[in-house]
Amino acid sequence: AKDWGQNLHVLGSASCVPTHSAVSAALQGTPLSATLSMVMSQCCRKIKDTVQKLASDHKDIHSSVSRVGKAIDRNFDSEICGVVSDAVWDSRERQQQTLQMAIVEHLYQQGMLSVAEELCQESTLNVDLDFKQPFLELNRIVEALHEQDLGPALEWAVSHRQRLLELNSSLEFKLHRLHFIRLLAGGPEKQLEALSYARHFQPFARLHQREIQVMMGSLVYLRLGLEKSPYCHLLDNSHWAEICETFTRDACSLLGLSVESPLSVSFASGCVALPVLMNIKAVIEQRQCTGVWSHKDELPIEIELGMKCWYHSVFACPILRQQTSDSNPPIKLICGHVISRDALNKLINGGKLKCPYCPMEQNPADGKRIIF
Repeated sequence: AKDWGQNLHVLGSASCVPTHSAVSAALQGTPLSATLSMVMSQCCRKIKDTVQKLASDHKDIHSSVSRVGKAIDRNFDSEICGVVSDAVWDSRERQQQTLQMAIVEHLYQQGMLSVAEELCQESTLNVDLDFKQPFLELNRIVEALHEQDLGPALEWAVSHRQRLLELNSSLEFKLHRLHFIRLLAGGPEKQLEALSYARHFQPFARLHQREIQVMMGSLVYLRLGLEKSPYCHLLDNSHWAEICETFTRDACSLLGLSVESPLSVSFASGCVALPVLMNIKAVIEQRQCTGVWSHKDELPIEIELGMKCWYHSVFACPILRQQTSDSNPPIKLICGHVISRDALNKLINGGKLKCPYCPMEQNPADGKRIIF
């Protein structure tokens, strides 16, 4: 480009730059002058070199991209629908509706309300206001907490005080404590207001005596500066993150909602379980097994997802090696051993039951159902 500019400068100074009429004449078959021929040849050579360089660079990039594509094809299965039993879904429409509802619930839980509303409109999904209302209220309060506004959360906690106490929740106390700490951060000017607000701790004195003593002791250092006192930890910003987490957990428990999005949990669990299911699928196809996946709501094998995905206790009968259910609950014998009801019925002989472990003889009617 630099050489081309220099050539134009030389030609321009010599008044030899080809005009529009000269180019038109060349296109019509008129012989080119020596100067114009030189300019055109240099231009063509520059274009050719540029095109060759671009082609060479593109070749290197294309080679790298093609290797990535081959690696993806080699390590990933493009079709994974076969790992799921066809009997899981009643119909294609039911499957699509369930997925859309899971996505909408995830968007509401993450606070992306406008996106959720747009999805409902485009998918013609009918979501009741009763379903949306808890998410709208939770997001409003959590957003206020992020802005360090305790008012909406305190109002909600007071209105649900009795139910929170039944859950052994300390949410209301933590909210009052955080408000008291904000007053302490205001310095000596807020001392009287802080002392007056301390009356809110009275209902929590029995359960949170130690925390209340610490906060009241911090008043001694208020004039000297709380940030340079033994109570400086009260001003830590981590308290705001903690109160957001506590409110979300307790509010979801109170409203019957999951703390984590069901879609996020399902996706994370699926990423762990999918490789195992792919191997099972290959074995089934290789050995031509049928009837392995006979239960609609149960996987053909047990897949370990880690303690993070443990949501309820599971008891497997040590005799029949089957997981207990509502129709086949665990039964505790007099001797303390636990077996399933089906196992108990199979072990009855002559109206008596002999424990398979002790073995202590007992009346089958003395067994008691256990609820985990």
